Amino acid sequence: MTYKNLIVNSENYITTIIINRPKKLNALNQETIKELHEAFKAADKDKATKVIVVTGSGEKAFVAGADISEFADFTVEEGTHLAANGQNILFDFVDNLATPVIAAVNGFALGGGLELAMACHFRVASDNAKMGLPEVSLGVIPGYGGTQRLTQLVGKGRAMEMIMTAGMIDANKALGYGLVNHVVPQDELLELCNTIAAKIIKNSSVAISGAIRAVNANFKEGENGYQTEITEFGNCFGTEDFQEGTTAFLEKRKAAFPGR
Repeated sequence: MTYKNLIVNSENYITTIIINRPKKLNALNQETIKELHEAFKAADKDKATKVIVVTGSGEKAFVAGADISEFADFTVEEGTHLAANGQNILFDFVDNLATPVIAAVNGFALGGGLELAMACHFRVASDNAKMGLPEVSLGVIPGYGGTQRLTQLVGKGRAMEMIMTAGMIDANKALGYGLVNHVVPQDELLELCNTIAAKIIKNSSVAISGAIRAVNANFKEGENGYQTEITEFGNCFGTEDFQEGTTAFLEKRKAAFPGR
Protein backbone atom coordinates (compact mmCIF):
# COMPACT_ATOMS: atom_id res chain seq x y z
CA MET A 1 0.00 0.00 0.00
CA THR A 2 1.15 3.53 -0.80
CA TYR A 3 0.96 6.06 2.04
CA LYS A 4 1.00 9.84 1.88
CA ASN A 5 2.26 10.45 5.41
CA LEU A 6 4.16 7.25 6.26
CA ILE A 7 7.24 5.35 5.16
CA VAL A 8 7.03 1.62 5.83
CA ASN A 9 9.97 -0.77 5.58
CA SER A 10 10.11 -4.50 6.35
CA GLU A 11 13.32 -6.46 6.83
CA ASN A 12 14.51 -9.36 9.00
CA TYR A 13 11.04 -9.88 10.51
CA ILE A 14 10.88 -6.21 11.62
CA THR A 15 8.45 -3.71 10.10
CA THR A 16 9.44 -0.08 10.71
CA ILE A 17 6.70 2.53 10.40
CA ILE A 18 8.01 6.09 10.03
CA ILE A 19 5.58 8.99 10.44
CA ASN A 20 6.69 11.36 7.71
CA ARG A 21 5.29 14.88 8.07
CA PRO A 22 8.52 16.74 8.87
CA LYS A 23 7.15 20.21 8.08
CA LYS A 24 4.45 19.62 10.72
CA LEU A 25 6.88 17.89 13.14
CA ASN A 26 5.00 14.69 12.29
CA ALA A 27 1.79 15.94 13.91
CA LEU A 28 -1.16 13.54 13.76
CA ASN A 29 -3.96 14.64 11.48
CA GLN A 30 -6.94 12.41 10.75
CA GLU A 31 -5.44 11.19 7.48
CA THR A 32 -2.26 10.10 9.25
CA ILE A 33 -4.22 8.33 11.99
CA LYS A 34 -6.12 6.36 9.34
CA GLU A 35 -2.90 5.51 7.50
CA LEU A 36 -1.29 4.36 10.75
CA HIS A 37 -4.26 2.09 11.39
CA GLU A 38 -3.84 0.51 7.96
CA ALA A 39 -0.07 0.16 8.35
CA PHE A 40 -0.31 -1.47 11.79
CA LYS A 41 -3.12 -3.73 10.58
CA ALA A 42 -1.11 -4.85 7.55
CA ALA A 43 2.03 -5.48 9.59
CA ASP A 44 0.09 -7.47 12.18
CA LYS A 45 -1.37 -9.69 9.46
CA ASP A 46 2.01 -10.19 7.77
CA LYS A 47 3.45 -13.52 8.95
CA ALA A 48 6.93 -12.25 8.03
CA THR A 49 6.59 -9.48 10.64
CA LYS A 50 7.34 -10.43 14.23
CA VAL A 51 8.05 -6.97 15.67
CA ILE A 52 6.87 -3.48 14.69
CA VAL A 53 8.92 -0.34 15.38
CA VAL A 54 7.25 3.06 15.02
CA THR A 55 9.18 6.33 14.89
CA GLY A 56 9.11 9.83 13.41
CA SER A 57 11.06 11.16 10.45
CA GLY A 58 13.90 13.58 11.01
CA GLU A 59 15.70 14.42 14.24
CA LYS A 60 13.27 16.88 15.83
CA ALA A 61 10.14 14.92 16.58
CA PHE A 62 8.55 11.53 17.07
CA VAL A 63 5.14 13.19 16.91
CA ALA A 64 4.80 16.76 18.18
CA GLY A 65 1.07 16.39 18.87
CA ALA A 66 -2.25 16.42 17.09
CA ASP A 67 -2.99 18.76 14.21
CA ILE A 68 -4.95 21.38 16.18
CA SER A 69 -6.13 23.19 13.07
CA GLU A 70 -8.37 20.22 12.28
CA PHE A 71 -10.53 20.48 15.40
CA ALA A 72 -10.25 24.06 16.70
CA ASP A 73 -13.90 24.77 15.81
CA PHE A 74 -15.42 21.39 16.74
CA THR A 75 -18.67 21.05 18.71
CA VAL A 76 -19.03 18.88 21.83
CA GLU A 77 -20.43 16.05 19.70
CA GLU A 78 -17.63 16.33 17.15
CA GLY A 79 -14.97 16.40 19.86
CA THR A 80 -16.44 13.32 21.52
CA HIS A 81 -16.48 11.47 18.21
CA LEU A 82 -12.89 12.56 17.48
CA ALA A 83 -11.61 10.99 20.71
CA ALA A 84 -13.72 7.84 20.45
CA ASN A 85 -12.81 7.20 16.82
CA GLY A 86 -9.10 7.88 17.36
CA GLN A 87 -8.91 5.57 20.36
CA ASN A 88 -10.74 2.84 18.47
CA ILE A 89 -8.82 2.83 15.19
CA LEU A 90 -5.33 3.65 16.44
CA PHE A 91 -4.48 3.96 20.13
CA ASP A 92 -6.48 1.04 21.55
CA PHE A 93 -5.82 -0.85 18.33
CA VAL A 94 -2.04 -0.63 18.82
CA ASP A 95 -2.29 -1.39 22.54
CA ASN A 96 -4.13 -4.65 21.79
CA LEU A 97 -2.13 -5.67 18.73
CA ALA A 98 -0.90 -9.27 18.79
CA THR A 99 2.46 -8.22 17.33
CA PRO A 100 4.86 -6.47 19.73
CA VAL A 101 5.18 -2.73 19.03
CA ILE A 102 8.20 -0.67 20.11
CA ALA A 103 8.06 3.13 20.06
CA ALA A 104 11.39 4.68 19.05
CA VAL A 105 10.88 8.15 20.52
CA ASN A 106 13.14 10.62 18.73
CA GLY A 107 12.73 14.24 19.80
CA PHE A 108 9.36 15.69 20.78
CA ALA A 109 6.55 13.31 21.80
CA LEU A 110 3.78 15.65 22.88
CA GLY A 111 0.03 15.27 23.22
CA GLY A 112 -1.16 12.70 20.72
CA GLY A 113 2.47 11.79 20.07
CA LEU A 114 3.08 10.73 23.65
CA GLU A 115 -0.30 9.00 23.63
CA LEU A 116 0.79 6.98 20.60
CA ALA A 117 4.10 6.10 22.25
CA MET A 118 2.27 5.01 25.41
CA ALA A 119 -0.09 2.82 23.37
CA CYS A 120 2.94 0.87 22.14
CA HIS A 121 4.05 -2.09 24.24
CA PHE A 122 7.17 -0.27 25.40
CA ARG A 123 9.30 2.74 24.56
CA VAL A 124 12.96 3.52 23.79
CA ALA A 125 13.97 7.20 23.71
CA SER A 126 16.77 9.23 22.21
CA ASP A 127 18.65 11.46 24.64
CA ASN A 128 17.12 14.58 23.08
CA ALA A 129 13.53 13.37 23.58
CA LYS A 130 11.02 15.62 25.30
CA MET A 131 7.67 14.21 26.44
CA GLY A 132 4.50 15.78 27.76
CA LEU A 133 0.74 16.20 27.58
CA PRO A 134 0.18 19.96 27.06
CA GLU A 135 -3.55 19.74 26.30
CA VAL A 136 -4.81 21.72 29.33
CA SER A 137 -2.87 24.75 28.05
CA LEU A 138 -5.32 24.68 25.13
CA GLY A 139 -8.42 24.27 27.29
CA VAL A 140 -8.86 20.57 26.61
CA ILE A 141 -7.64 17.30 28.15
CA PRO A 142 -5.77 14.38 26.57
CA GLY A 143 -8.34 12.49 24.50
CA TYR A 144 -6.47 9.54 23.04
CA GLY A 145 -6.00 7.56 26.25
CA GLY A 146 -3.37 9.81 27.80
CA THR A 147 -5.04 10.24 31.19
CA GLN A 148 -5.29 6.48 31.58
CA ARG A 149 -2.03 5.16 30.14
CA LEU A 150 0.20 7.83 31.71
CA THR A 151 -1.27 6.99 35.13
CA GLN A 152 -0.69 3.27 34.55
CA LEU A 153 2.93 3.87 33.57
CA VAL A 154 4.15 6.55 36.00
CA GLY A 155 1.59 6.55 38.83
CA LYS A 156 -1.24 8.90 39.75
CA GLY A 157 0.79 11.69 41.35
CA ARG A 158 3.29 12.08 38.55
CA ALA A 159 0.58 11.79 35.91
CA MET A 160 -1.50 14.46 37.61
CA GLU A 161 1.49 16.81 37.79
CA MET A 162 2.47 16.27 34.15
CA ILE A 163 -1.10 16.80 32.94
CA MET A 164 -1.90 19.78 35.18
CA THR A 165 1.33 21.68 34.50
CA ALA A 166 1.25 20.87 30.76
CA GLY A 167 5.02 20.69 31.04
CA MET A 168 7.60 18.54 29.31
CA ILE A 169 10.05 16.09 30.85
CA ASP A 170 13.34 15.06 29.32
CA ALA A 171 14.41 11.54 28.41
CA ASN A 172 16.31 10.87 31.62
CA LYS A 173 13.40 11.92 33.81
CA ALA A 174 11.11 9.76 31.66
CA LEU A 175 13.49 6.86 32.30
CA GLY A 176 13.37 7.51 36.04
CA TYR A 177 9.58 7.64 35.91
CA GLY A 178 9.41 4.32 34.06
CA LEU A 179 7.81 5.99 31.05
CA VAL A 180 10.61 4.70 28.78
CA ASN A 181 12.75 1.57 29.09
CA HIS A 182 16.02 2.89 27.65
CA VAL A 183 17.68 6.17 26.66
CA VAL A 184 20.40 6.25 24.00
CA PRO A 185 22.05 8.82 21.70
CA GLN A 186 19.80 9.57 18.76
CA ASP A 187 22.05 7.90 16.21
CA GLU A 188 21.81 4.66 18.20
CA LEU A 189 18.03 4.70 18.70
CA LEU A 190 16.88 2.44 15.87
CA GLU A 191 19.91 0.22 16.33
CA LEU A 192 18.92 -0.52 19.92
CA CYS A 193 15.27 -1.04 18.96
CA ASN A 194 16.35 -3.53 16.31
CA THR A 195 18.64 -5.28 18.81
CA ILE A 196 15.75 -5.68 21.23
CA ALA A 197 13.49 -6.77 18.38
CA ALA A 198 16.02 -9.44 17.38
CA LYS A 199 15.81 -10.89 20.90
CA ILE A 200 12.01 -10.93 20.71
CA ILE A 201 12.05 -12.60 17.29
CA LYS A 202 13.91 -15.63 18.69
CA ASN A 203 10.94 -16.43 20.91
CA SER A 204 7.46 -17.78 20.20
CA SER A 205 5.23 -15.19 18.49
CA VAL A 206 2.19 -17.17 19.59
CA ALA A 207 3.25 -17.12 23.24
CA ILE A 208 4.15 -13.41 23.04
CA SER A 209 0.68 -12.60 21.70
CA GLY A 210 -0.85 -14.48 24.61
CA ALA A 211 1.39 -12.62 27.05
CA ILE A 212 0.28 -9.27 25.59
CA ARG A 213 -3.37 -10.21 26.13
CA ALA A 214 -2.68 -11.39 29.68
CA VAL A 215 -0.75 -8.25 30.68
CA ASN A 216 -3.35 -5.95 29.12
CA ALA A 217 -6.17 -7.75 30.94
CA ASN A 218 -4.89 -6.33 34.24
CA PHE A 219 -5.84 -2.85 33.03
CA LYS A 220 -9.28 -3.65 31.63
CA GLU A 221 -12.34 -3.10 33.76
CA GLY A 222 -14.31 -6.29 34.35
CA GLU A 223 -11.42 -8.57 33.38
CA ASN A 224 -9.55 -10.78 35.82
CA GLY A 225 -5.93 -10.68 34.70
CA TYR A 226 -5.05 -13.82 36.63
CA GLN A 227 -7.84 -15.76 34.92
CA THR A 228 -6.78 -14.43 31.53
CA GLU A 229 -3.25 -15.61 32.28
CA ILE A 230 -4.53 -19.08 33.19
CA THR A 231 -6.54 -19.25 29.96
CA GLU A 232 -3.68 -18.03 27.78
CA PHE A 233 -1.24 -20.38 29.55
CA GLY A 234 -3.54 -23.33 28.88
CA ASN A 235 -4.03 -22.32 25.25
CA CYS A 236 -0.27 -22.51 24.70
CA PHE A 237 -0.36 -26.28 25.24
CA GLY A 238 -2.35 -26.69 22.04
CA THR A 239 0.11 -24.84 19.81
CA GLU A 240 2.90 -25.99 17.50
CA ASP A 241 5.17 -23.44 19.19
CA PHE A 242 4.76 -25.19 22.54
CA GLN A 243 5.57 -28.55 21.01
CA GLU A 244 8.65 -27.13 19.30
CA GLY A 245 9.81 -25.16 22.33
CA THR A 246 9.57 -28.04 24.80
CA THR A 247 11.03 -30.54 22.35
CA ALA A 248 13.97 -28.25 21.59
CA PHE A 249 14.61 -27.78 25.32
CA LEU A 250 14.63 -31.52 25.97
CA GLU A 251 16.84 -32.12 22.94
CA LYS A 252 19.18 -29.30 24.09
CA ARG A 253 18.91 -27.31 20.87
CA LYS A 254 17.58 -23.88 19.90
CA ALA A 255 13.89 -23.80 19.06
CA ALA A 256 12.77 -22.99 15.52
CA PHE A 257 9.29 -21.68 16.11
CA PRO A 258 6.83 -22.00 13.22
CA GLY A 259 5.21 -18.71 14.26
CA ARG A 260 1.68 -17.40 14.27
